[in-house]
Amino acid sequence: QVQLVESGGGSVQSGGSLRLSCVVSGITSSSVCMGWFRQGPGNAREGGAAIDSDGSPSYADSVKGRFTISQANAGNTAFLQMSGLTRDDTARYYCTGGSGGGGYCPSLEKPIDWAYWGQGTQVTVSS
Repeated sequence: QVQLVESGGGSVQSGGSLRLSCVVSGITSSSVCMGWFRQGPGNAREGGAAIDSDGSPSYADSVKGRFTISQANAGNTAFLQMSGLTRDDTARYYCTGGSGGGGYCPSLEKPIDWAYWGQGTQVTVSS
């Protein structure tokens, strides 16, 4: 049974930082991409960051330069370090895993292409 369990969400003031964690079990996480999506109130699920099995990251423009994705424990744990948070970053953040084939990650623009999802962790940024 595949499980992705997120933690680290919470409330923070604008300009602050948070670090999200995702523990993966039930899959050989070193062979899949890991990613972070988010969904704010009334919004579609939006891709934020992904990291492939070689450790190469990719980011959506909305978070580039502020968020950093990483992984540890042979890929069984993924992290999202978030800094310079604004109210626009308020959302539920989801850890995801999947493979786009050929060593590539699924697109951050297509959440449907990601196979595995956690339950999410809430991040609330106040001014």
